[in-house]
Amino acid sequence: MNDDQLLRYSRHILLPEIGVEGQQAILAARVLVVGAGGLGSPAAMYLSAAGVGTLVLCDGDTVDLTNLQRQILHSAAAVGKLKVESGRETLARLNPEAEIETIAERLEGRALEDQVERADIVLDCSDNFATRHAINRACVKFRKPLVSGAAIRFDGQVSVFDLRHSESACYHCLFPEGMAVDEVRCAVMGVFAPLTGIIGATQAAEALKLLTGCGTSLDGRLLLLDGLDMEWRSISLGRDPECRVCKGRA
Repeated sequence: MNDDQLLRYSRHILLPEIGVEGQQAILAARVLVVGAGGLGSPAAMYLSAAGVGTLVLCDGDTVDLTNLQRQILHSAAAVGKLKVESGRETLARLNPEAEIETIAERLEGRALEDQVERADIVLDCSDNFATRHAINRACVKFRKPLVSGAAIRFDGQVSVFDLRHSESACYHCLFPEGMAVDEVRCAVMGVFAPLTGIIGATQAAEALKLLTGCGTSLDGRLLLLDGLDMEWRSISLGRDPECRVCKGRA
């Protein structure tokens, strides 16, 4: 690190749990953030501000006026722009040192696998089950830590699936694909604006903890937030030995 970096990241370096080595790990990291909306906005901003060396922002959507209530990566001037381009501009102002790569499409198939394989950590900030399951399959295949978040109405959830470890559950263990779960969207059900900030920031915190090796991650736990009563609950998760996605992973 140079002198400017030592100063910029001094409040991390002062933490004995992170220190110089931890900050260097952050600076050397490549993090994939899928979704530049309500969750991806705060997650990407905190990761970039913290010094993540390469942040890959993936989203095929454009900024809409209805997004601005919660998607803090974007401004009114960005309406109509690609979210990844608007996000790149915001993140460049926040931390000019960070390298921001953008993918203005919905990642699928081999393209998704390529990005997951190259990443140190993957943040699922998407809003649909098909994408979440595709991300999970790729993370299982390449044994990449997955930080998953969701927010709707006043309810939020976040968990870590640290697929580097054979005993860790995957997303499919928790929500099997094809399970009868109602898929609700913000456009129909609404979402409390600060809720996405809380969950997205928690995703960023978990990613930074994984990169630096500090603290205890949410691996093996599902954290649930009731935003109306501002109450958190933690539920233990176990790997499903019959899971058709991660079964047989040694």
